[in-house]
This record gives sequence, C-alpha cells and structure tokens, in this order.
Amino acid sequence: MVTVYSGSPNKLGDKLGDNQKRLLKAIMDNPEISLSQLSKEIGISQTAIENNMNKLKKSGIIQRVGPPKGGHWEIINQS
Repeated sequence: MVTVYSGSPNKLGDKLGDNQKRLLKAIMDNPEISLSQLSKEIGISQTAIENNMNKLKKSGIIQRVGPPKGGHWEIINQS
C-alpha cells in the first residue's frame, strides 16, 4: 500500500523554492514521473532537477521507492 500526500506543496512552508514546489506538484500529479520528464515539464535542466530532488530527499520530504525504472516517488513529510 502506498500513501502519497495529496495536499498542496504550498503547505510545506516558505523553506521551499518555487522549483521545489513545482517538483512536488508534478510528483503529486504523477508519482511515477522520471527526472527527464520532470525536466521537460518544469522547464529546467536535468542537473537542476537532480539538485532540487537531492535537497528534498535530504530534508526528508520525498523518497524514491523501488528501482529507477518502475519505481515511484513518495512525499513523506508535509510539515
């Protein structure tokens, strides 16, 4: 069973940048989205996507579950 937070990324507070909020929104809409798809959807480089995703992971906000292909993202901290 997978529980994914379905609220608003804006509820995570002012500590997140605009790109990070956009990443969270895209993950909420499609938890199986890839980094390259995120790059195209948000309009920033894949390196910028990776840097922002690493910040979100280190902050305990998201985690990757499963393998790179076939896995999904979970938003685990909404405070």
